[in-house]
Amino acid sequence: MNVSNIVVFALGSGAAGVACALMNAGGVLRRSAGSADVLAVARAIQEGTGAFLKRQYIAVAVVGSLLALALTKLGAWTANGFIAGVVASALAGYIGLAVSVRAEARTADAAGAGLGAALSTAFRSGTAMGLLVAGLALSAVAGYYALASSAGTPDDVHGGLLGLALGGSLMSVFARTVGGVWAKTAGGPPLQETSEVAAVGNHVGHAAGTAADVFETLTLALVAAMLLARSVFGADSPWVEFPLLVAGFVVAASLAGACFVRLGKSRYLVGALYRSVIVTMILAGVGLYYASEWFLGLPAVQPAFSLLNLFSAACIGLVLAGLNIAATEYHTSKSFGFAKRIAAASRGGPATNVVAGLAAGLKSTGWSVALLCAAFIGPYHLGGGFSGHEGTGLFAVGLAAVAMASLGGVMVAIDGYGIAAEAAHGIAETAGLPDEVRQATASLDAAGRATRPVVQGYVVGAGGLAMLALFAEYSKCFAVPLALNLSDPVVLTGLFAGGLMPYLLGSVSLGAVGNVPAGAGGQANGGLRVALKRASILVLVPLAVPLLVGLGGGREALGGMLVGAIVTGLFQAFAMSSGGGAWDSARRYIEDGMYGGADSEAHRAALTGDQVGTACQAVAGPALNPLIKLMGLVAVLIAPLLA
Repeated sequence: MNVSNIVVFALGSGAAGVACALMNAGGVLRRSAGSADVLAVARAIQEGTGAFLKRQYIAVAVVGSLLALALTKLGAWTANGFIAGVVASALAGYIGLAVSVRAEARTADAAGAGLGAALSTAFRSGTAMGLLVAGLALSAVAGYYALASSAGTPDDVHGGLLGLALGGSLMSVFARTVGGVWAKTAGGPPLQETSEVAAVGNHVGHAAGTAADVFETLTLALVAAMLLARSVFGADSPWVEFPLLVAGFVVAASLAGACFVRLGKSRYLVGALYRSVIVTMILAGVGLYYASEWFLGLPAVQPAFSLLNLFSAACIGLVLAGLNIAATEYHTSKSFGFAKRIAAASRGGPATNVVAGLAAGLKSTGWSVALLCAAFIGPYHLGGGFSGHEGTGLFAVGLAAVAMASLGGVMVAIDGYGIAAEAAHGIAETAGLPDEVRQATASLDAAGRATRPVVQGYVVGAGGLAMLALFAEYSKCFAVPLALNLSDPVVLTGLFAGGLMPYLLGSVSLGAVGNVPAGAGGQANGGLRVALKRASILVLVPLAVPLLVGLGGGREALGGMLVGAIVTGLFQAFAMSSGGGAWDSARRYIEDGMYGGADSEAHRAALTGDQVGTACQAVAGPALNPLIKLMGLVAVLIAPLLA
């Protein structure tokens, strides 16, 4: 293997991910779909999801066409890369959802054969979506890089990769915002909406949004790390392709890790799901060691790192993912104190429940942000950033971001499992399946709900680290080093403007949920119209504001704006995601029989809090990540105009 073969390996790893996804999809679809009653409910979910995606993709096509036309001013490679990013992300979401909506009936039917069979069916549907997302993201970056490198100039490679990431970001904003808003306005409160509406909402608002977000994050992390390598080591350096090698090994490890989800003797479903993540991280760590050793032995590689430092920098991304999962589990699980305190506060009514939930969300940001800071400082130190080698230190941060984002395949698999399990339980209830079947699907559903906030916490953390790597690339775009002097009024103005953006954008998302009466989306497409309108605003603002700030205030003002947006946006995203998960867990804790159980005063208060939490966790919080990344991509794209 030589350096050019790294791209071949990355393409092969991505193709293997896609092939494995299709194999899992085939395995799910070959199972029996169950009785006529089950099929009737499942068909309604399929039709609703398909109709929604059609409307959403039409809107994306219209907005995307206009943006692609505008991007031709920056070069054909940038515009074509943008189109490729949109298409690849949309394709991953569409195929993944096509499998997921057909897996639910099969999961419900498999539950008749036992909990293990149902677990396998639901997780295989999630694996199909997860590996498809990771495989297509890696293949898109590696393939477009190879094409631009062979047929274009170094500037074409730079613009093409940024365009590719921008395309994934556009799809992510629409999937998160349109799907999230519609899901929260199409049905009623928890336990009062129909299973069909709830299932469609989960598919378009959660599964598709998470898949698009992970696609965007992996693409962005790869692009940021590769462009950092170009800035630090030169366009022809082998280091430019090393991030592809890292991602290739982690994605390959995900293929094996997904095979380890089996029901053990303890019958602990959550543990079975997390086993796939643990195995993937272990296999990826072993692979990265040998990959680093081989790469450093190549004659053309500049000796910028020791073997231990290079290996450790990448592994920090894997470790951060594991610690982030543990921290989110602690802050959101009904087994720990945060959710229990919210449940106890519910005895005082909805107001005390909401106050306790807000407090839990705010407090949860401490560990999450501390871990993210450690994941930035650690690789920066290993890369020699504190010893005068700032460039290699920042590149090491990019490698950590790539390693963490590359775990997205197995994390989306867990998320997809939860969506299939929840819908399967709804189908089992609606179709009146036997008690033992409903008990099995209820257990699957409980495990899926328990892991959902953990996946969201991972997505926010991975996106935050990728955004830090992208900001590092922005700082290296100029011949004269970028210096942000906090005594400079221009920098401070940009800082405050950036800090304001997540609050304004969050208000647009939450306002869409609050201004549409529950049920409007399902009855007259009112929710969908509102969602499409709000998504258009949420796309235009992050595109326009960096342009105005950069062209009006210069590179320092734009740099300050990015810092402000990253800091406040991450705090908000962590607080909303964890707080929403804790609210949901508190409701389920009461439904288990605590404080009077279901239909008690405490339960009614918890239902109110859960509605607030789902608006934060499923709409506003997740939407902040792609919006901040969209601002960062625009900043890097226009950086040559500010030099």
